[in-house]
Amino acid sequence: MSSFSVKGWCPDAWHPMMAGDGLLVRVKPRLGRLTRVQVLGLCDAAIANGNGLIEMTARANLQIRGVDENGSQALLGRLLALDLVDTDPVIEKRRNILVVPDWRAGDDSHRIAGELLTRLDELPDLPGKVGFVVDAGPSCALSGEAGDFRIERGGDGGLILRADGHPAGVAVAAGEEVDALIALAQWFATSGGADAGRMTRHRIALPDWANGDILPTPSAVRIAPGRHDLGMAYGLPFGRVEARMLAGAMETSSAGAMRITPWRVLLLEGAPAVCADGLINDPADPLLHVDACPGAPCCPQASVETRDFARRLAPYIEGRLHVSGCAKGCAHPRAADVTLTGRDGRFDLSLNAPAGALAVRSAVGPAEILARFGAT
Repeated sequence: MSSFSVKGWCPDAWHPMMAGDGLLVRVKPRLGRLTRVQVLGLCDAAIANGNGLIEMTARANLQIRGVDENGSQALLGRLLALDLVDTDPVIEKRRNILVVPDWRAGDDSHRIAGELLTRLDELPDLPGKVGFVVDAGPSCALSGEAGDFRIERGGDGGLILRADGHPAGVAVAAGEEVDALIALAQWFATSGGADAGRMTRHRIALPDWANGDILPTPSAVRIAPGRHDLGMAYGLPFGRVEARMLAGAMETSSAGAMRITPWRVLLLEGAPAVCADGLINDPADPLLHVDACPGAPCCPQASVETRDFARRLAPYIEGRLHVSGCAKGCAHPRAADVTLTGRDGRFDLSLNAPAGALAVRSAVGPAEILARFGAT
């Protein structure tokens, strides 16, 4: 198995993390939405203060890569001026809220997430990776996404509070959703949740008021590249886009804002159905079913190049492909149909498994893998 180190924390704009290509700065757009001015300003900052690459994460955040240590403060100043970062580092750290991307102004998801943003000072100290999910649309769109304390649409049509790792939740009255989320977070903290790190690993029984039997609604269809009621959706290969290409898409489409999803798909509000350089507009593109971390040399823990190889292999894989630079599996922590885990410059091949799982073939090279799946 590949060796790797677990950082145990998540970077943000106040606390960047060193990667193989420089500092990584994470930006958490409020409600998963950036105005046109914010998008163009972010792109300009990524070019001026980073290496010009922007990534979208599985938590619907954005990351600027390749930031020089001497330029990190200048980048922070730009992001603060754009109102993309909270002026209080403590509040910024707590701003881990994933909201269903296609919310409309005034609906339940918008109302609840907006109120939670104003009450982050009421939260206790929580582990860095702990977060909230607000998925209050007609059906649940974020069922497969990580989030410790959740407000979801229940099968009975009402809203429920659900602790991650528990299949069912408890009914919550309209207007009391944020109270319930904060109370659950406080219970987690006082019951030793920091030792577990995440709600799914916290083995303490839930309090009666948070323990229910209402199942969430069946999962909704994810937003895919193509036309959408709000505009035009585009996929990002491996969740990455060049800042100049993103800025070009905003300018040529006359989009008024951009929404981020946890599925490496962005939504340009009000944009027409046009092609955009560097972005995927075909819902059948095989790269939409591929997860690959930055790999070597961008990540010091990776021993293999990942994304160029994944691009070559993707058309020949049925189902989901995950190419991971090491056993940590950052790009896709869950099982994939085909998983390749980098180890000492070669790959371990696993099927229907996460990165680092028991391999059906160990220490194989790219040519052998391509041949196995019929790639030429």
